[in-house]
Amino acid sequence: MHGDLARSLALFRAFRSEPCAPETFYTTLAADTAALLGHYTRLAGTTVLDVGGGPGYFAAAFRREGARCVCVDIDAGELTGTGASGGVLGSALDLPLADGSVDVCFSSNVLEHVPHPWRMAAEMARVTRPGGLIFLAYTNWLSPWGGHETSPWHYLGGERAACRWEARHGRPPKNRYGRTLHPVSVADGLRWARSREDLQVVDALPRYLPWWCRPVLQVPIVREFATWNLALVLRKRP
Repeated sequence: MHGDLARSLALFRAFRSEPCAPETFYTTLAADTAALLGHYTRLAGTTVLDVGGGPGYFAAAFRREGARCVCVDIDAGELTGTGASGGVLGSALDLPLADGSVDVCFSSNVLEHVPHPWRMAAEMARVTRPGGLIFLAYTNWLSPWGGHETSPWHYLGGERAACRWEARHGRPPKNRYGRTLHPVSVADGLRWARSREDLQVVDALPRYLPWWCRPVLQVPIVREFATWNLALVLRKRP
């Protein structure tokens, strides 16, 4: 329990550095995620697709574990941001891969940025081979960080929060409600995962929180505020 709490505290400390030192945060999160993913599957020798992987922090962590990893991102600038190789330009809503072509399909904090989130999730399922694993994590709208940099004012409305940010900083926020940031819920994610006959729900967890916080996912409404970030771990049925 002590170690699990220490992990959460370390993640939240790194999270605070994200606006000024994003590399520190994403490197820390990527290492933690590779370790977390290792609880569900062996990464060595697998082919991993990182959907919306951008600069490649997660891909680098997976490669250190012996995986072959490719990132798909719609932003060419993001793909070349750290000089990482193995990037493919493409949309998460129409992944440029064949059916069943990867062992692990992964995405971290991208779902809330696409206008059709469950179409993206369905694409992730499509490109995963039978028996393969899907790891899909996202920030739910009613969490304390649901509005991203405009939080916690998003609780008063996404557009109002964006206007407040622009008035205060003299520029629009990077994540603009209704354009590059969309409201997704914990309930929506659980409902989608359980509705898919081709997928088995292996696990669902509040990604940044200690293991003993898992029961919060069973409590409607409360889970929307307390989860922070939902991780769905799914197995493609043979």
